[in-house]
Amino acid sequence: MSLATEGSPFAISGDVESCVARLAEEGRELALVLAFAANRDDVPLLSDRIGVAVPGTTVIACSSAGGFAYGGPRDDGVVLVVFPASGFRAGAIWLSELARHATLDWMGALRELSAAIPEEQGRSRFGLLLVDGLSGREELVAAVVDSTLPGLLVLGGSTADGLRFTETALALNGETRRGSAVFCLLSTPAEVEEVVFDHFTPDGVPMVVTDALPEERLLLTINGEPAAEEYAVRTGYRVEELGPAVFARHPLMVRIGGRNFVRAIRSVTPEGGLRLMSLLETGTVLMLGNAVSPMEGLEDRLSRLSMPVDMVLGFDCILRRIALDSSELFDVDRIFRTFRVAGFNTYGEQHGGIHVNQTFVGLAFLGGGGPDVSGK
Repeated sequence: MSLATEGSPFAISGDVESCVARLAEEGRELALVLAFAANRDDVPLLSDRIGVAVPGTTVIACSSAGGFAYGGPRDDGVVLVVFPASGFRAGAIWLSELARHATLDWMGALRELSAAIPEEQGRSRFGLLLVDGLSGREELVAAVVDSTLPGLLVLGGSTADGLRFTETALALNGETRRGSAVFCLLSTPAEVEEVVFDHFTPDGVPMVVTDALPEERLLLTINGEPAAEEYAVRTGYRVEELGPAVFARHPLMVRIGGRNFVRAIRSVTPEGGLRLMSLLETGTVLMLGNAVSPMEGLEDRLSRLSMPVDMVLGFDCILRRIALDSSELFDVDRIFRTFRVAGFNTYGEQHGGIHVNQTFVGLAFLGGGGPDVSGK
């Protein structure tokens, strides 16, 4: 029995064997399969098995900090997001050796892919960008893609490794590479709509980065004081109390082009610095972010989608999930079921040529056989 209307994207979740078996049972040509695995060791196996089950399909697999498929997030198992060939054209390339900054090579490969899947009247074209979440190169890669393919809607996530921050995995068509990114270009007759939401408001009190190592994503001092001490004073905690739960509720925020963007904190260093999940430079003016309801605003944004929803492909930061209490986790399950949200928990998100943190970045596929949630 098919899991979706003809041509519409759909999601499958379970363990490796059950997901691959259900995918094979579909018995139709597929353009693309995105595979998100909570266990990084499953990524090569998953990529290989899917390639055998549905030959000729573009297969992108990565490790995650949890996945979700029409329900709340899970810490284990696999999520597949599937794009039938009857509704999509897809192609993907490696953007390799991120530490080498091979931007000219990346730009050439991006232009070749764009020429192979050109803009066409009556079709939506968009890009998906998955970047090694421990590479520290998301800002560079997102900017290169944006400048090479201007005007293209691009979004994506940083591959993850639970809360271990040890090593992530990323594979394309059975091949796994470290320190790399994958860019996928898709074209579809369906309408698509970007959904971006974070649940923080800046406190309005500026503080200045007075010493930083941007390439290492390390803040050494803020307002001339050790970064962890100054952050602890601003949040009302002791330095020894700082950890993922505090960081999830009180990220740093920076204003760019009239908008506020989140810069998440990963850990306190032994020297009293703050290690981040995004790049910040000396001289940057920051404010402290204060959390509001993580899900209420997202539900409101999804409710304003212009047409019935087939599926929402979502990239949701793991720190947003950490900030949820038990009642809010129930809300996540309800909202993700209602709006058919599927994707994975990331170490960061990409959209509009910018790398952000603690943000939900999604793409809604509209106007097909899904439920009408627009309220119209």
